[in-house]
Amino acid sequence: MSAVALNHAVTGPEHAPVLLLGASLGTNLSMWGPQIGVLSRTHRVVTFDTRGHGRSPVPPAPYEVAELGADVVALMDHLGVARASYVGLSIGGMAGIWLGANASDRLDRLVLMCTAAHAPPASRWLERAATVRAAGTTGVIADAVVERWFTPAWSAAHPDAVAAHKAMIAATEPEGYSGCCEAIAAMDLREALPNIPVPTLVIGGLDDLALPNEHQRLIADTIPGARLELIADAAHIASVQQPEAVNRLIEEHLSA
Repeated sequence: MSAVALNHAVTGPEHAPVLLLGASLGTNLSMWGPQIGVLSRTHRVVTFDTRGHGRSPVPPAPYEVAELGADVVALMDHLGVARASYVGLSIGGMAGIWLGANASDRLDRLVLMCTAAHAPPASRWLERAATVRAAGTTGVIADAVVERWFTPAWSAAHPDAVAAHKAMIAATEPEGYSGCCEAIAAMDLREALPNIPVPTLVIGGLDDLALPNEHQRLIADTIPGARLELIADAAHIASVQQPEAVNRLIEEHLSA
């Protein structure tokens, strides 16, 4: 398992506790814009592009969620960070589950948002990867994916934000996006959940059609001591649709 050097950005006081933010499938580190200004008041915030996304390297697919987690550990090593808290959304949360089970000595607190430990059927992800590869562009699935990221009313009221997220998907390298789809298809982290000793907050959007709330309930019920918070009027990218609620929950968990 060979880690890649993730593209990243660092914001916040030099000697503050470190907070890593792991982004959704098909996005880049800019998706955390609504969080950085708030969370960097108390933490040194490290945002990064998942392998195959943004400006990070695109190694040959398929990938594994374990590799995505190992990439984060390698980034911490590169930055000289012994311990950090971690927030992950969607595939970023899947990497967070792996980190919690396999690198808990590197974590202070964990937030798993709009994510899953197991997301069947695998065919859903393999078909999406095949569609992107056949088209030679992720733009072919952008409209359908973003339609599930936000509620219809919010999308109608925020067309610029919707367009920006569609553009983010379309700009993602097809091989990187497909490789991460294949990682999700092969993923089953359910047996890892009881082995996570890190204080964990699980967040879901009540209107999430991409990874519905039964996934977050399973995670919260299985990680010892985990807490579940479901946010109203939020779909899959809850951090963008309901930033005030998400930021408050993250801040409360980090300072508990």
